[in-house]
Amino acid sequence: MKNKTSKKNTDFNQLQTVIFLKTILIVVIALFLVFSLYSFFLHGNFANAMVGLFQFIFRMSYDEALNLYQQNIRNYMELFYLLAIAIVFFIIFPVYLKWFVKYFTEINRGIDALMEENAEEVTLSSELAATEKKINTIKHTLEKRKTDAQLSEQRKNDLIVYLAHDLKTPLASVIGYLNLMRDEGQISEELREKYLSISLDKAEHLEDLINEFFEIARFNLSNIVLQYSNINLTRLLEQLIYEFRPILKEKKLKCNLNIADNTMLRCDANKIQRVFDNLLRNAVTYSFNDTDIDITVIEQSNSLVIKFVNQGNTIPPERLEQIFEQFYRLDASRGTSSGGAGLGLAIAKQIIELHNGTITAKSEDEQIELEVTFPLFVGKS
Repeated sequence: MKNKTSKKNTDFNQLQTVIFLKTILIVVIALFLVFSLYSFFLHGNFANAMVGLFQFIFRMSYDEALNLYQQNIRNYMELFYLLAIAIVFFIIFPVYLKWFVKYFTEINRGIDALMEENAEEVTLSSELAATEKKINTIKHTLEKRKTDAQLSEQRKNDLIVYLAHDLKTPLASVIGYLNLMRDEGQISEELREKYLSISLDKAEHLEDLINEFFEIARFNLSNIVLQYSNINLTRLLEQLIYEFRPILKEKKLKCNLNIADNTMLRCDANKIQRVFDNLLRNAVTYSFNDTDIDITVIEQSNSLVIKFVNQGNTIPPERLEQIFEQFYRLDASRGTSSGGAGLGLAIAKQIIELHNGTITAKSEDEQIELEVTFPLFVGKS
């Protein structure tokens, strides 16, 4: 907090210096004008001029005119001084005020530029450099948020269109094979079994797509309250790999688990199970056939690191940064049934961050690695 306050003071040092110097200059000019007015007009010359004026107007003697001057003007000279100072003040102060207000005018113009979404950078006076920098930072932040929101919305809309289109294919197959079984009077048991098997596969795929729609509709984890408990991470991962055996078998994949016995983790068990399910499913989807998936758990002094490593196409750096975004899929083409709605890694990332953890990705030499780190004190009061 102290460093931030010190930085703010430093940011406005130039402005403070300029205001101070110009204020001093205005005061000096005002004093100079008052002094000049007194020296050249009010002192001596003014008295002589007024006495002479009285002599001329009222046809008085010098003594009579001097006495009139003393009684009506000289005795009230303090008022004349104040009047002179007031005149100088009302001449100089508006000029000073106009100069000072120009800073607020510049700032207001910069705020207008933010609202108008101009492409140009906001430019202010040099003494307002700190304010200029902040306004431009806000401008860039708002522009980025707008772009990200538009991109996310576009991805979501595209995905809904794609999924709606994808629903038709398995549904048409199910209807087609059911019609065949109904319309064909004489059908062998073998063919009936084949039709039923295909229909079941297509129906399960249809169910997955419908579940993705529900996932999109309820995708909001920001208000979730975690239910912490101590879980045996070793057993959880072993059970997960066992459940994935049919999926692994389809691509001839082998999943290797490297973890110490009875490794414990304090977390929300259901949500963490979903994280690892999503990460392993992602590894299976993007693995080459007949390769290994390695899950390694490393316990450090104050954290637990879990790595998922699989062999697959190298992900370019620019796409690697996007894989945790909502509705992002590495296989953008809809010609494949692999991959889901592009929510798996985004959901995993949010759950991990709710546990005060982090997730990172790297890919090189046809290897993809996702690394999750949990603080060991997570969830402790």
